[in-house]
Amino acid sequence: MIRRHRAPALLLAPFVVLFGAVFVLPVGYAVYQSLFRVQRSGLGLGPAETVFAGLSNYARVFADSAFVGGVLRVLAFGLVQVPVMLGLALLLALILDSRVVRFGRFFRLAYFLPFAIPGVIAAVLWSFLYAPGLSPFGSTVDFLSADTILWSIGNIVTWSWTGYNMVILHTSLRAIPRELFEAAEVDGCSGVRIAWHIKIPLLRPSLTLTGVFSIIGTLQLFGEPMVLRPMASVISGGYTPVMLSYQAAFGLNDYNFAAAIAVVLALATFVFSYGFLRLSTKGS
Repeated sequence: MIRRHRAPALLLAPFVVLFGAVFVLPVGYAVYQSLFRVQRSGLGLGPAETVFAGLSNYARVFADSAFVGGVLRVLAFGLVQVPVMLGLALLLALILDSRVVRFGRFFRLAYFLPFAIPGVIAAVLWSFLYAPGLSPFGSTVDFLSADTILWSIGNIVTWSWTGYNMVILHTSLRAIPRELFEAAEVDGCSGVRIAWHIKIPLLRPSLTLTGVFSIIGTLQLFGEPMVLRPMASVISGGYTPVMLSYQAAFGLNDYNFAAAIAVVLALATFVFSYGFLRLSTKGS
């Protein structure tokens, strides 16, 4: 009996150790660092001293207009970009699952290929298309202006992640018993009605999963605006919450304030993700 209980523990041990080392310990250290601050005596020329600050760093976070503006900006970004991206992913998955499509494997690979390109590389590639002197549309549209920069970033994110979400949804579609579709066809249902009344309702768990992933990614928006920043003056160092934390840590050397931003952002991500999950599963 004892050996039987040891087997699951041995199998779970590598995951538990890695999870604790790469997730629990860094989060705990960030929380610890956020409770301190560095101060200097005299006129600020004395030796640096780390003192306990309590929740003062968190008060600075919520009083910082750049942080509040960054959170509102990524939320507005996500309200448009996430539904568009998931809608396109769902449409592609449904098309690939239909019987009229040929060369399905080729198109699945083609749609997924942008995700295989690292996000930073994708942002660099698109930055050349956005540059006024290089873009084929630069004479008519300024993709890096204050009015269009969020749309430009959203285009990069959508291009990179639609194929990834499409694969998740298409895999879920392939797991649905084909007998359901055949029975609906016998009853006279068209392909559109089958997709709307059978496929999409059965995809609800997968849509919820991709929605949670998308919300987390939206609040952690960093790579795309960071790459475009040298070309777009409207992107400040605190354009998104993660960029503000990065600037505080490596620009101002205020690691304690950066840790507080990271903790608040992590809590906000949990709240929005959990809220979306509860709304999505309500009544199911």
